[in-house]
Amino acid sequence: MVKDEDLGHTGMNRTTAQDKWRAVAAATGPADRAAAEAGIRLAYRTAGLAEPARVLWADSPLAAVALVRGLDDSGRSVRDEVRTRPWAEERRRLHDALGPADWAAHWQATGAGLWDLTRELADRIRAGVMEAAAERVTDGTAREATAVRLVLLDAVLGQHDAAWLAAFDGRGERLAGLAAVAAHAGWWWPYENVAVVCERPVELHRDEAGRLDRGDGPALAYPDGFALHAWRGMPVDADFLADLADLTPELIRAEENAELRRVMLEYYGYDRYLAASGARHVHRDETGVLWRVELADDEDVVMVEVVNSTPEPDGSHRTYWLRVPPSTRTAREGVAWTFGLDSAAYEPLVQT
Repeated sequence: MVKDEDLGHTGMNRTTAQDKWRAVAAATGPADRAAAEAGIRLAYRTAGLAEPARVLWADSPLAAVALVRGLDDSGRSVRDEVRTRPWAEERRRLHDALGPADWAAHWQATGAGLWDLTRELADRIRAGVMEAAAERVTDGTAREATAVRLVLLDAVLGQHDAAWLAAFDGRGERLAGLAAVAAHAGWWWPYENVAVVCERPVELHRDEAGRLDRGDGPALAYPDGFALHAWRGMPVDADFLADLADLTPELIRAEENAELRRVMLEYYGYDRYLAASGARHVHRDETGVLWRVELADDEDVVMVEVVNSTPEPDGSHRTYWLRVPPSTRTAREGVAWTFGLDSAAYEPLVQT
């Protein structure tokens, strides 16, 4: 068994590396452009490439994609040489030195704890760029989406590569340039003749479980206004959040999307909703609670309150309100209806 001490690292180094790269992944504010550009040039040299003739800056990944698409002298992408191959070779070297069991333990102590955070941010940014790019065209949307997707495939994720960089912190000179860029800037695109780099976010808001979360503005925002909105990790529109301050029980009841209705209820408050809507407790069993709101000029609104048995990352359990037919008499009957079953046939083997 190879110990950390054999490679010049201790358990404390592992914790320190994870903390260091967690801070990098969540860093906001202006990039250190000089340090980032030095890291880019080092990454090129380490890969055996000539340094790029130019380094261009953009204020967000969306702006960077537009900038890359407008270049006519960038040359081919060198992401494979700069990022993919060095990472694969260093991973193989460290894996062979540690052995499978110790490599797994090392990953758990370093990069694994950052994986969910960095993947969520990267996936959300990609989706946000795709959506924003699609909104800017009136025709040829499919072609536009393909072009944007191809540019995104050329990106090196900078600070959002923090998970795997934590595992190699201080190990492997071949990754020093990549680590330097990640520590000082956001995403970047390496091409033969030019590198395009984007600034870090100016705002990042997360809940106690690390999910993107903000009720009064963007959860992630860049200097040029490119932003993502989310409530406890769930993507939402800016207009949806803006309307939360004017919620009424009627608006909540009218929302057909169960996830959005849950957000509205969490924001409005379950107790407040029940009191304001005049809901009446009808029935309770092991599946949930049945509530009825009697309306003078419309059919009754009947909803089943259910609690997700699978805990959230913070240990809490989400409450959902499922609208069911007015004729529903029991909570079990209502839950069964949502699955297209009658209450006698509804016998879940596993709750999720």
